[in-house]
Amino acid sequence: MPDSFLQIDAQRLAGSVESRIFLLRRQRVMLSIDLAELYGVERRALIQAVKRNLERFPDDFCFQLTREELANLKSQTVISTWGGSRTPPYAFTEQGVAMLSSVLRSDRAIAVNIEIMRTFVKLRSMLESKKELATLERKYDDQFRVVFDAIRELMNPPLSAKKKRIGFIQD
Repeated sequence: MPDSFLQIDAQRLAGSVESRIFLLRRQRVMLSIDLAELYGVERRALIQAVKRNLERFPDDFCFQLTREELANLKSQTVISTWGGSRTPPYAFTEQGVAMLSSVLRSDRAIAVNIEIMRTFVKLRSMLESKKELATLERKYDDQFRVVFDAIRELMNPPLSAKKKRIGFIQD
């Protein structure tokens, strides 16, 4: 495949990749179903390649969804079926997706993998920006609170100051 074709194809997939990243077991993952489609291989071929190279895919790189996780994911994403697979799909973390490039050695797999890695980096950057924004908000909230407290103090007369009565006072 010519390089320009791979670049155009990868760019077309960029938006599609982001929508295929899910949060499962407190990790951002992509499902074997989606990865197989993106790589242009059959699901069973992708899983077969992984099983042949199990030493490259420890539990923190790849895990199989439980039936409950699959049912929950289907209900959240309003997907009724994923083609009637008899077994739940596998989930690949960012490191697992990177490792797939060493197992699937096609030009398309390389181009798609690059786009997936860029998407993971973009998501991580967005999360960091959110954290930085929250930190700035807290910092400036505290500073503005001090200013508003000082203004309130200036507006209220001090309690300790007694007013002198003017006029004749009888005992």
